[in-house]
Amino acid sequence: MTNILAIQQRTASTKEKSLILWFDEVGINDIPLVGGKNASLGEMIQQLTPKGINIPNGFATTAYAYRYFIKTAGLETKLRQLFADLDVEDINNLQQRGKKARSLIMNTPFPAELERAITISYETLCYLYDRDTDVAVRSSATAEDLPDASFAGQQETYLNIHGIKSVLKAAHKCFASIFTDRAISYRTIKGFDHFDVALSVGIQKMVRSDLATSGVMFSIDTETGFKNAALVTAAYGLGENVVQGAVNPDEYLVFKPTLREGFRTILNKRLGSKAIKMVYDGGNSTKNVPVSERKQQQFALTDDEILQLAQWAIMIEDHYSQVRGSYTPMDIEWAKDGLTDSLYIVQARPETVQSQKSSNMLHTYHLQDRGKVLVTGRAVGQAIAKGNVRIILDTDKIEEFQAGEVLVTNKTDPDWEPIMKKASAIVTNQGGRTCHAAIIAREMGIPAIVGCESATKLLRNSSEVTVSCAEGEVGTVYEGLLQFEDRETVLDDIPETRTRILMNVGNPEEAFRLSAIPCDGVGLARLEFIIANHIGVHPLALLNFDEVADEVEKAKIAELTVGYERKADFFIDRLVYGIGAIAAAFYPKPVIVRMSDLKSNEYANLLGGKQFEPDEENPMIGWRGASRYYHPKYREAFGLECVALKRVRDMMGLANVIPMIPFCRTPQEGEKVLAEMAKYGLERGKNGLLVYVMCELPSNVILVEQFAQIFDGFSIGSNDLTQLVLGLDRDSALVADVFDERHDAVRRMIQIAITIAHECGRKIGICGQAPSDYPEFAQMLVELGIDSISLNPDSVLKTRFEVAKLERL
Repeated sequence: MTNILAIQQRTASTKEKSLILWFDEVGINDIPLVGGKNASLGEMIQQLTPKGINIPNGFATTAYAYRYFIKTAGLETKLRQLFADLDVEDINNLQQRGKKARSLIMNTPFPAELERAITISYETLCYLYDRDTDVAVRSSATAEDLPDASFAGQQETYLNIHGIKSVLKAAHKCFASIFTDRAISYRTIKGFDHFDVALSVGIQKMVRSDLATSGVMFSIDTETGFKNAALVTAAYGLGENVVQGAVNPDEYLVFKPTLREGFRTILNKRLGSKAIKMVYDGGNSTKNVPVSERKQQQFALTDDEILQLAQWAIMIEDHYSQVRGSYTPMDIEWAKDGLTDSLYIVQARPETVQSQKSSNMLHTYHLQDRGKVLVTGRAVGQAIAKGNVRIILDTDKIEEFQAGEVLVTNKTDPDWEPIMKKASAIVTNQGGRTCHAAIIAREMGIPAIVGCESATKLLRNSSEVTVSCAEGEVGTVYEGLLQFEDRETVLDDIPETRTRILMNVGNPEEAFRLSAIPCDGVGLARLEFIIANHIGVHPLALLNFDEVADEVEKAKIAELTVGYERKADFFIDRLVYGIGAIAAAFYPKPVIVRMSDLKSNEYANLLGGKQFEPDEENPMIGWRGASRYYHPKYREAFGLECVALKRVRDMMGLANVIPMIPFCRTPQEGEKVLAEMAKYGLERGKNGLLVYVMCELPSNVILVEQFAQIFDGFSIGSNDLTQLVLGLDRDSALVADVFDERHDAVRRMIQIAITIAHECGRKIGICGQAPSDYPEFAQMLVELGIDSISLNPDSVLKTRFEVAKLERL
């Protein structure tokens, strides 16, 4: 929509000398005129609303208007004198000068021309919507939302503003907020001259998310820089609580490549506490009110809404990448209107951390010790740091903070930034991965753990701790100063090999990070890791919940599965999220997923497990692997695995997943397993489905031709094969010295398996450490022409170089 006022302004004066510009007059090239936030809103209104993205309309005071105000009032000279001896490292010095600067601005009236321009524009906006329409009044600096500096939250925002007097007052406060303590400090740190930066004020129609939901989303994974995922966060009410970290929001992860193809690829949904929401408080103010326990236990968005927002994130990222001529991931704020149930985008800016990292440098941290776990929360970044705890609950006490300490508080806002940059790590009670503390910690390159709930109560001032964000999505505060490794690897000149170098991936939470290591896919993803660590409940206890005899364990299962009417769906969902994360991380490379291979004693240790498991003398060669899948006592539980796998492949579009059957003793047993899988729609050849089998029993080698008729490929499990060929238990110290994958008997079995598998036209690989630990073992495999070698992540690069050398011999 082109406004009458805008036309008058364009004919009366150039944009550069306008006091007011409407959003639909400006674009991304107009940052010098209206700041990053407003220029981006104008860009999206012009370019993306025609494509179906909803963006509320509004207008902006210009940088020219700000400078006109400063010049006509003679404020620059006074401000320069005030900042002549500024020292941002001295908290008292910074606070005194900031307060005086803001007072100068607030005690200087707007020029009559500017006040009139804002009044006319607001009246036009009211004509378009409602009388005294509610608006958001937001600051937009000319040096914000740049690809290498976000300036997030440096200046003020005012919500639910009604009437011209209130709009003018809020705009005046925004002008003054260019000299908040945090903005002064941030500009100094980033090397911006205070008087080269001007302030624009955006006045935008409010979205009534106080009656619905709102949040933040990124078109990139915020912790790992994984480009193919969009992260959406959501909480009830106005979005300031999410941005400020006052609530622990829901988090949703969406895989972009298959979403583009029309699949419903929600990789994960994590329920946040969402304990409070910000709503209108009459007049021109807002307030926080409690959220009912029932609503807290519900996701704030439907799947359709999650996918709609992720689709918009893709469109916004694509547009800005095209405009800038380079990949530009985006940081986006969204809101849902409770009156219309429509979704809106209210802000978008370039992501400023992961997009600036070198793509050919792999930086990894590894914790070498473990201590007592004191606190856990959401990990931000992938680093490890250590130091003494400093608990500060109020910014009035920030002068107590010493450089190198671990800052522990409820939540942070931009007023905390002068000390955040001095912290070795940050730990907060509140907030999610898109809150202020998380954004600034990433930008400063320090680890943070947010949403810990009670860190300020559980940690002690001055105590020595280690903060680890290098172990997946969960960040941990350990007691003591623990040793850790900090390694940088240059990813230049990685050789190509005929032998595919695959990776063993256990923890889905580490999949995005691990995918940065050059490899050819995943040779072993173990379902039992997901079952033991991310589910923790025996599948039969979920299928037969009412029959669980142990009341204590039954109560724990009920707590874990709250919100699930059918308890077994909890098992399916967690498997889907786990498999999906690994498959997405390495997409479209193959990801071989081994179906569950827990032994009966391991199953018994799961919640509700003892009731459904036999007491076996030797579980290692007992009821495990394939023999469970078709057994009347377990086939229904195996069906849950099949349902999850089909959802990942067919509904999420991750057809790179290849299921693999473990401990399959006979071809006849293999046929029974395939028949069970077919009952759930997993049929070999359908939708390109391949099914592999582990080659880990002497019978697998002896009957390799028969197994090749019913399976599409093999993976040698060198550990179990060595045990069963040599007839020993590797866990027995009395015979452990005999265990050796290089033994002639084992080598002979591997040679037979590879040779005959190839004669049958089947691919065959190996998953295990032997090729990495023993160069002569790797040489044997390469000489035999094995198709792939799958290794633990820390061995992948080293082995790739060694295999490349062997292949050249």
